[in-house]
Amino acid sequence: MKAIILAAGKGIRMRPLTLATPKPLLEINGKLIIDYVLDSLPPEVDEVIIVINYLGSQIKKYIDQKNLKRKVHYVQGSSKGTAYSFLAAKKYLDNERFLLLYGDEIPNPVDVEHCLSKNLSMLVFETTTPESHGIAYIKSNGMIERIVEKPKNPTSRIAVDGIMVLNTDIFNYEPQQTSGEFYFSTLAGLFVRDHKVTPVHAQNFIGDLTAPKDIERVKRIINMSLL
Repeated sequence: MKAIILAAGKGIRMRPLTLATPKPLLEINGKLIIDYVLDSLPPEVDEVIIVINYLGSQIKKYIDQKNLKRKVHYVQGSSKGTAYSFLAAKKYLDNERFLLLYGDEIPNPVDVEHCLSKNLSMLVFETTTPESHGIAYIKSNGMIERIVEKPKNPTSRIAVDGIMVLNTDIFNYEPQQTSGEFYFSTLAGLFVRDHKVTPVHAQNFIGDLTAPKDIERVKRIINMSLL
């Protein structure tokens, strides 16, 4: 099975920590964020596609030195947003199901397992700030009906997080612009409209790792959950 790791962002809200270091290479409790991501991959993932852009040579150099026991491909992401960065990985997939993770968030391996136990799935969590997230609306049958990025008047508090199990049908959709950017969640929203995608509720949810102020909180959660 293949996994796509999105690691192309500039991490602007994490500045000044990301002025010279890409966010995936920031250290949390003595371990780099990208290592938490890689360590969450189950054995059935034997091929990894890493989407890089901002300071991407640092990410490539670090991962190459690790000598992973998986085939690794690098693709150049886009400055237009996560949707176009994701689309750059298309050339390494062919009519198959795959795992998607964000390279600048810390996943719980248990959540990865739970998502992979479903045919198609997205990790979700309940948020108190739905206007800041991609928000999922759930059908009566329990599947995700739609996703709205940063809704102005949300009626759901179920946010989509950075672990998903998708298939290559998602490459058939065109990114949509929201607030001046092409977010990956717009592609995900089109995908769930036509596919049965199960929401998987996060366990021991870590939450946003967006700004420097988040680091101490995340450290405490990691210590408690023994990630």
